[in-house]
Amino acid sequence: MILVTTETISGKELETLTMVKGSTVQSKNIGKDISQSFKTLVGGELKAYNQMMNEARALATKRMVEEAESLGADAIVCVRYASSAIMQGAAEVIAYGTAVKFIEK
Repeated sequence: MILVTTETISGKELETLTMVKGSTVQSKNIGKDISQSFKTLVGGELKAYNQMMNEARALATKRMVEEAESLGADAIVCVRYASSAIMQGAAEVIAYGTAVKFIEK
């Protein structure tokens, strides 16, 4: 599956199928929340939350790709990510784009 942030794929003619998306809500355990809250007092990277967001993006992307594959898509164009805080220590990540098929010439 080809994933791009552009509207086109060089050398390919595309047939638009539909929008596809994948999402997840992730949180860290209470121990990680407490340790990360102390980190905010001294500053620096919040590595546990960084890892959580990387895992969330990967899972959201996987779910988006699975939806596209179920439609018979060859690629997803205009891929975008969005996130929002659901509550303290929990975030939703959504990946979305347009599923397309390659048109054979």
